Amino acid sequence: MTDLGSLRAVFSGTLLTAHDQAYEDARALFNSAIETRPAVIAQCDNTADVREALAFAQRAGMPVAVRSGGHSVAGASLVQDGLVLDMRRMNAASIAPDGRSAVVGGGATWGAFDRAAEPFGAATTGGRVSTTGVAGLTLGGGSGWIERKCGLACDNLLAVDLVLADGRTVTASETENPDLFWALHGGGGNFGVATSFTFRLHPLPEFSFALMLWPAEEGEAATRAFRDFMETSPDEAGGGALYMTGPPEDFVPAELVGELCCGILVTYMGNAEELGSLVAPLTALEPRALVLTDMPYADLQSMLDDPPGFRNYWSAEYLRSLPDDAVHAFCAAAEKMIIPSPSQHAMIPWGGAVARNADDWPMANRDTPWIAHPLGLWENPADDQRARDWAHHLRDVLAPWTTGAVYLNFIGDEGADRVVAGYGRENYDRLAAIKAEFDPGNAFNLWHNIVPAKPAVST
Repeated sequence: MTDLGSLRAVFSGTLLTAHDQAYEDARALFNSAIETRPAVIAQCDNTADVREALAFAQRAGMPVAVRSGGHSVAGASLVQDGLVLDMRRMNAASIAPDGRSAVVGGGATWGAFDRAAEPFGAATTGGRVSTTGVAGLTLGGGSGWIERKCGLACDNLLAVDLVLADGRTVTASETENPDLFWALHGGGGNFGVATSFTFRLHPLPEFSFALMLWPAEEGEAATRAFRDFMETSPDEAGGGALYMTGPPEDFVPAELVGELCCGILVTYMGNAEELGSLVAPLTALEPRALVLTDMPYADLQSMLDDPPGFRNYWSAEYLRSLPDDAVHAFCAAAEKMIIPSPSQHAMIPWGGAVARNADDWPMANRDTPWIAHPLGLWENPADDQRARDWAHHLRDVLAPWTTGAVYLNFIGDEGADRVVAGYGRENYDRLAAIKAEFDPGNAFNLWHNIVPAKPAVST
């Protein structure tokens, strides 16, 4: 490896190699199955550090990864024998005095973002756990509980500041580099290192949720009821149908703890009294466990946090419809999930603002009404193949109702064809042209890579 002395002389953050005590903690990811060992982890304090570390990596011929939250299931936050731009120190979150916009650093998590916005009675769509990085989730699209009312996280972008592979700093917005701004609405980390984001905020003075649990054998009826419920619900309602391990909580009957259960979660941008009336068709099915309460949005975002250290495998499919046969296939496939574990066998409703913005940005088929999402987390390496088989089985049995497209933030590395499917061919080709302009050498190639378009050959 090229001597780090030249970088240390100009780097204000911390540089870690395998010889440093803090290295192992710094390279730990949410997915413990990833064993990648970078040559250098550059913990950046500021934009100048990002530029200097990038320049060093290029001089040394080292591949580069960018880390924010470290939730990339495929391990795109690290790179073997390369340099990691660890952005986690650049995590400030600042809310405008009127509570209508926010500026956050490229290393911030959604927990920091949500807590900063909470005193203003405001929020924007983030992930479904607080430890997810703002950067990775937003640049890949940004699905979350309030998306049906507020759109995806990327729909709420006002501007992004980036450092390009050649060291230039640029701003992308509707008026500055508008093609790049378009690409950043789902194009992922293919174009540069995001050092700052400006978001539109939405008023959120009240928030509540309802969580209902049934034994697995009653899950099909509950899932059908949830499907029908979402078809007529206001955009303020979100949630999902989830097969899961019954948690050891006081509200869960002993016979469900540690067993396969069907859970229906309904989130609501309003108070619990209103939500109670709204979910009456679901509570009429007499769930074995029920929690219906007001809760600050930032608290709900933290409630489902899983600790790091589990092995992970995720996949997803868009569904064009969810008839009874598809519900049956979805529910029956849950029997293959690893139990007990934190895994979730999820059916997530889209629609609302997600669909209304369907043609504006690179992600294809955003007008899909449902996403099937096997989210696998388990401890024992001996279960690796079993977990993958479960995820693949769910995709297979739902194939008659799928669109062929996919939300790329919900999957790992499933090949180049799946990347194209995530955007559609026309959008992918436009992204490839933009990539050729801003990263012609394909330095940023770890997140569902968009290959730079080759220059046209003159004849």
